[in-house]
Amino acid sequence: MAARRRQAHRSIRLGYKLSSEEQKPSDLVRQAEMAEESGFTFALISDHYHPWVDRQGQSPFVWAVIGGIAQVTRRLELGTAVTCPTVRIHPAVVAQAAATAAAMMPGRFFLGVGTGENLNEHIVGHGWPETEIRQERLEEAVEIIRRLWKGDNVSHRGRHFTVENARLYTLPNAPPPLVIAAGGPKGAEMAGRLGDGVIGTEPSASLLDQFEKAGGDGRPRYGELTVCWAKSEAAARKTAHQYWPTSALESSLSWELPLPEHFEAAAKPVTEDQVAEVITCGPDPKRHVSAVQKYVEAGYDHVCVHQVGPDQEGFMKFYERDVLPKVVSARRRVKAGR
Repeated sequence: MAARRRQAHRSIRLGYKLSSEEQKPSDLVRQAEMAEESGFTFALISDHYHPWVDRQGQSPFVWAVIGGIAQVTRRLELGTAVTCPTVRIHPAVVAQAAATAAAMMPGRFFLGVGTGENLNEHIVGHGWPETEIRQERLEEAVEIIRRLWKGDNVSHRGRHFTVENARLYTLPNAPPPLVIAAGGPKGAEMAGRLGDGVIGTEPSASLLDQFEKAGGDGRPRYGELTVCWAKSEAAARKTAHQYWPTSALESSLSWELPLPEHFEAAAKPVTEDQVAEVITCGPDPKRHVSAVQKYVEAGYDHVCVHQVGPDQEGFMKFYERDVLPKVVSARRRVKAGR
């Protein structure tokens, strides 16, 4: 009920997920342009070193891709979902990358951060710490990034990171928002206390309540929704199972397993029916609108839709024609109090 009362005073914005695990870099740039033309107001782009499974097949360097997106879009807002600024990339370098992106996309870029996954971070050989240490590292990294965005000369010697006489010379007119991903209560508390918004992957009202209690009231709430559109439900279910079988796995595995082959082994027993229970599949607009509405009812004001598989253009046309207008119509009814 609390989430619904909050939502009555919020507008709903629909976004598009740029899936770096599935798409070539030039295709991601083109898809961002298409998303803007189709009526999506924002996009989230994943920041990975490996895909989840080999079938997905890609994982370009996200900051190069963002530079391309900055050149072909004019209105689309863009955030990383999410960057881990604690292991593979030092927070001082993330601060510079995000500041440059924000300077190229004035008022349109935000940095989304999280504690990361072993899948992407183990590559530098620094080990994979337990959850509490990862959260400590993220909190310290956020402090470093915000200090550098002020343009000051920064030296820092903390528990996890050292920075020596670092200063960012290329800065946007104003620091970009820093949004924190939350996978549970502790993450939601950190997002409310330290972040300019929160990113979640489930329509959980309790997570957003925790975010609000910690200080996040009034700040943006980004929810990620995974779907698979195709001309038939059978085709969509098959594609979802082929490309995203990990959707049906226990969520904690996504943080701990180090290699795509491990995810493939863990997902081997996963059936098509199990994937279809968590991914909205098929061409029925009502099912897609209903899936968006679950996030709205939980209290999200931004819903980012991830289309699984290679047919991104067909998905765009479908959402532009059959889903976006219905979400806008529903938003108007909520605002009118109907």
